[in-house]
Amino acid sequence: MNLFEVYKLWDIEPVRGLDTTLWDKDGAEYTDLYGGHAVISVGHCHPHYVKMLSEQLGRLGFYSNAVQNSLQRDLAARLGKVGGYDDYSLFLCNSGAEANENALKVASFHTGKGKVLAFRKAFHGRTSGAVAATDNPKIQSQFNSTPNVVFAPLNDLEAVSAELSKGDFAAVIIEGIQGVAGIYEPTSEFLHGLRTLCDRHGCVLIIDEIQSGYGRTGRFFAHQHSGVRADIITTAKGMGNGFPIGGVLISPAIKPVYGMLGTTFGGNHLACTAALAVLDIIENEHLVENAARIGEYFRMAFAEDKALKEYRGKGLMIGMELKDEYIGLRDRLLFEKHFFTGAAGAQVIRLLPSLTVSQETAERFVSAWKELTL
Repeated sequence: MNLFEVYKLWDIEPVRGLDTTLWDKDGAEYTDLYGGHAVISVGHCHPHYVKMLSEQLGRLGFYSNAVQNSLQRDLAARLGKVGGYDDYSLFLCNSGAEANENALKVASFHTGKGKVLAFRKAFHGRTSGAVAATDNPKIQSQFNSTPNVVFAPLNDLEAVSAELSKGDFAAVIIEGIQGVAGIYEPTSEFLHGLRTLCDRHGCVLIIDEIQSGYGRTGRFFAHQHSGVRADIITTAKGMGNGFPIGGVLISPAIKPVYGMLGTTFGGNHLACTAALAVLDIIENEHLVENAARIGEYFRMAFAEDKALKEYRGKGLMIGMELKDEYIGLRDRLLFEKHFFTGAAGAQVIRLLPSLTVSQETAERFVSAWKELTL
């Protein structure tokens, strides 16, 4: 049997990692400033993370959600406190797409309505409902296409108001910062306007913090820069530092009913342990503050950079739009300077490093960039 080849792969195989350093099977060393799509939040193989997971695996790796699992309650309490939503409830699942699926389902159950408003260039995942709310027809099959999802331009309150006034929308779903699109931010005024419109029309406001959450922007969730509170927040990626886990934070105004959601693997013992270890490290090592500090260093270092059309983002969620003559720089950074970065099309380089990234590593990247763009 062969693999079902749906990914374009570089001919590099990392086999070992430590913090922001990777080594491939041939022993070559790389600096990771992408973290596997913002997943590696506390560095590769952090000793506290490894210790907690190893010890839990030695006790119990898995049992079903038909029995008590105090790790789930511990995680809910910790995440509520650190994330600023301690009066909310937590549903645990396995991925970001699954978190968004459940968020949309909860909103529809709660309101009794079926339509969802999403935004141009949005990316919410590849499962059925999540991909329907993703503005990319190339990854939607006919099975996923539905008139129940309407797309509006980002930061256009008039367009949102015109749709919601029709009265048949269960939810508005928006990323804290659009990631896959190339790092585009909803303005604070827009988020406040969404909150007002959702309240007026009886819609649930869902903020997708799967990529932008967990301290990446210098606040625990990106939308907290605006002071807006969502009805539902979804999270995944950095939540488990590579162990699959997702979460849905749900307002106390939305009441659970037995059977409305379910999962086999969600909230398992190892996943909860991974997530608790991540929160330990984020708090103990002040990583939200580090993300803000290193992010500001990058912002200043790339101000008026001659290779850039625009620098976008907050903290360590960064989009760098290249001028046409510098397209191809990402490959040069990888193969000539051994820095892993991300992309949004050919024009945008994305930086999504571990929140542990050091000033020294940031400075080395800036130096490598400047050398390649002389």
